[in-house]
Amino acid sequence: MDGAADTGPDAPAARGGQGPLRPPSPPFPPRAPSPPPPLSPGSILGAPPSPGPSEQGARQLLLAGGVEAPLPLFGHNIMSGPPCGPARSLETLGNFSGWQISTEKLLPHFSWTVKQQCVDLLAEGLWEELLDDEQPDITIMDWFEDSRLDVCVYELHVWLLAADRQTVIRQYHAAPRPSPRGPGGRWCQVSHVFKRYGPGVRFVHFLHKSKNRLGSEGFRRTRVTDSSVSVQLQT
Repeated sequence: MDGAADTGPDAPAARGGQGPLRPPSPPFPPRAPSPPPPLSPGSILGAPPSPGPSEQGARQLLLAGGVEAPLPLFGHNIMSGPPCGPARSLETLGNFSGWQISTEKLLPHFSWTVKQQCVDLLAEGLWEELLDDEQPDITIMDWFEDSRLDVCVYELHVWLLAADRQTVIRQYHAAPRPSPRGPGGRWCQVSHVFKRYGPGVRFVHFLHKSKNRLGSEGFRRTRVTDSSVSVQLQT
């Protein structure tokens, strides 16, 4: 798939007009500010956030079993409420708590469904020395439907942010365009691994966009499923 870029905070901005036939590659965000952090489940529902793994427990696992011991702790998906069930509609795609969902209108008959959330790495059991010195791999993975609603039906934008949630340390952007050969409707994977990103990373801001179209056949959407952010210690 093409249309991907892994850049640092000084990447040049590139913007163009939107169009239903050949949308431009996604614009890179400015160095600051980064996108606003999504609301947490606690701030939405008035409930305290569930506690994550403790730093002390993670350190004990490191000391007890070496570098491979923490992998079950950090190798799982640390995003809140990942959508699942590719055969179901958006309204029934499972738990969306932790996601901020909005719609971006495009003319004349298109729109984007935008879903984003900001993952607090310290709250997930990692600690500052581990992130700054060891810099474990941060893997992003997502699946989108080749809906054929437009040339480009999906975008992925990920920022690694500092403690202020504004300073961009690394970023990745992709606007894959599946081959038109073969039948539509298949599922396409998008993934990226951040490596040796430098000290200071505390948050992962994940944002994806899926294309909708309103036509004579009614409203149709591009489905997205199994979004994930995971952290792997290097062996």
